This record gives sequence, C-alpha cells and structure tokens, in this order.
Amino acid sequence: MPEPSGRPVRADARANEDKLLAAAASAFARDGAAATLKGIAKDAGVGIGTLYRRFPTREQLVDATYRYETTRLAAGAPDLLAELPADRALRTWMSRLLDYLVTKHGMADTLRTLLRDDDRLSSRTREQLTGAIERFRLAGVAQGLLRENVSSPDILMALAGITLVTGAPGQRAQAERLLDLLMAGLVRSRSGDDDQGPVSGAR
Repeated sequence: MPEPSGRPVRADARANEDKLLAAAASAFARDGAAATLKGIAKDAGVGIGTLYRRFPTREQLVDATYRYETTRLAAGAPDLLAELPADRALRTWMSRLLDYLVTKHGMADTLRTLLRDDDRLSSRTREQLTGAIERFRLAGVAQGLLRENVSSPDILMALAGITLVTGAPGQRAQAERLLDLLMAGLVRSRSGDDDQGPVSGAR
C-alpha cells in the first residue's frame, strides 16, 4: 500500500503493516466485534500510534485486513489445483472462503457492505477472487469436470449470496450444504447437455 503522497512504503513500515494485518485477522477471528485496536496493536508488537498512522479508522483496518486475507486466499488456488481435480479444488477453496467470511464475524458488517457495493466489488479484491475462481473454472473445463457456460463473476456472486444468508457461526452446516448445491450446478453432466448455451435467468 503506497503512502498518501504516492511514495513507496519503507521496508520497516511494510513489515509493521503486515504485522498489524496478521494480528487484526487473528483478533477479529478470536474476539469478533469485541476486538480492540489497542489490543491489535499490542498483538502486533507496535504502538497504537503506528496503527493509527497506517489505518486511521477501524473501517480502514477491516478493509485492509479483508484484502490482505483475500490475497492469501487467492494465492492458494494454484496449490489446490496441483493437489486435487479442479472440481474438488474449487469446492475446497469455497470452504476456505467461507471460513474467512463466516469466522471473521468481527468484520461482518463491513464485509457485507463490501460485497453489496458494486464499486467495492469492482476493486482489486473482486478481481483477485474472480481471478482465483477463473483458474478453477478453466482447469475444470479442460478436465471435463465443470460446465463451460457459467461465468466466474456469477460464481462469485452466488458465493456472496450464500455468505450473506448464512453468515452466522451457527449456520456453518447450512452454508456447506448450500455450497454443495452450488457445486452441483457447476459440475458438468456426463452427457454434456448442460453446456449448451449460456445460463439463462429463472423461467
């Protein structure tokens, strides 16, 4: 993340930022909405002033933490594809995404805003998620496992919908069932008939 002036971030500032984001991710997962900025700074081993210089508001910290964790999630796609068939790799990745969105309940309100706001969704975060899904989709099509006529942005929106309606920690089992339903719609039939033409709206 560049400084407001556009100058590159110094190595020590970058290291502090990474510590803060890792600490924030752990704190939000552990403490939910009760996570405090002072506690996050302490866990990161930096002063509260350092946190406020990098992230003046809680919303900015939540947004940056979400993007940081999403980058890590997206970066895991190639490893999953190297280990598993594309359909199983995508399903595993979906659960990892659910882990993040559901268990980071301390960021729930901000995350829902990010997922609903078209401007936010067109940001680098959306591009990273869509890019990861596209990796799985292309591999699945090449392997004859996934349908060709479902777009990666539509898959992302379906995932967003699942997390919005089953976002509470106690709804995890239902969320997994909905992910299974989503995957059932993505898997190619043996006849290949479901690959004919684009997916249309409900009739």
